Amino acid sequence: MSAACTSHIPARLGVLVSRWEFAPRRLGPPFLHCGLSQNALPRHYGGEVFSFLAARFVDNKQMPPALGRDSIPCHKLLHRMPPLLEQRDALLNRLAALKSCAVAFSGGVDSAVVAKAAQLALGNRALAMTGVSPSLAEGELAAATQLAHQIGIRHVVVDTQEFATPAYTRNSPDRCYHCKTELYTQMEGLAERLGVAVIVNGANVDDLGDWRPGMKAASEHAVLSPLAELGLTKADVRALATYWELPIADKPAAPCLSSRVAYGEEVTPERLRMIDHAERFLRDLGLREVRVRYHRGDLARIEISPKSLERLCWDETRTALVARFNELGFKFITLDLQGFRSGSLNALHDNNLLHIQHR
Repeated sequence: MSAACTSHIPARLGVLVSRWEFAPRRLGPPFLHCGLSQNALPRHYGGEVFSFLAARFVDNKQMPPALGRDSIPCHKLLHRMPPLLEQRDALLNRLAALKSCAVAFSGGVDSAVVAKAAQLALGNRALAMTGVSPSLAEGELAAATQLAHQIGIRHVVVDTQEFATPAYTRNSPDRCYHCKTELYTQMEGLAERLGVAVIVNGANVDDLGDWRPGMKAASEHAVLSPLAELGLTKADVRALATYWELPIADKPAAPCLSSRVAYGEEVTPERLRMIDHAERFLRDLGLREVRVRYHRGDLARIEISPKSLERLCWDETRTALVARFNELGFKFITLDLQGFRSGSLNALHDNNLLHIQHR
């Protein structure tokens, strides 16, 4: 790289020269790869692509902290740039056309991307709403509040009362329908008082292929799903989150605690606290994606990455785990040899029959 070129590189980017290989190719903006925002680039570059500069990541162990080891790899993001920018613009245009909106905001990556886009497209005519009940894991509300502040969107907390609905607590496979019905009903009332025209959620295309009774509730309440409408997948959403430098770009999915209770077993705040504390114990061990499923008889079925299964069988770890789970109220503790997988409890019901019943 010539001295003339390097003299124009921002100081923050210059410190990364030892970590990156540079080549005079036009591949993509380097701020995506070194943790820089568009505003951190010199004004005369306009936040666009350096015509002379493209970066290829060399050692994943040196991934800049702003992105993290599990976010979208830099070289893959480079190849995604043209469709990524098209998806960004399509999402912004779709939300701008709404005039105002309230985002059903859980603090996960999907709703965070929609909230960020809404804030960019609508400014103070967008707000984020987070439903709070015993089904929300401890710490998630504080994390969502902080994330909304970082995004710059107004944030409102909504207390939902789904536990007062027997159809919810009896935990049939359509439990999520009753939960979302309560959430959207509360959001509708608040949105009307605040003069907000439309409610949007963070459902993406990948969600449409799974058993999602909550989508029926969204349809009944005229809730829009802009990510799904535009054909964005989970990978697309994570790429946009990385592009916008959202700190949850690589956050694992974190559905509500009630989703851990086997269908047919009553959902109670006490059982959800057991699950919440049990999962927090596992995360404190350094495990990233975890589920503690509650089954009849106070049985815990632990799902973690197959690569980590052996770790829980170490004598010291196993002894501490059994003691903690017993303390929480679990009488039986099992380790699922299939490992972590989303929606594993759906195997306990007949999907085809349920789809027919809810058409």
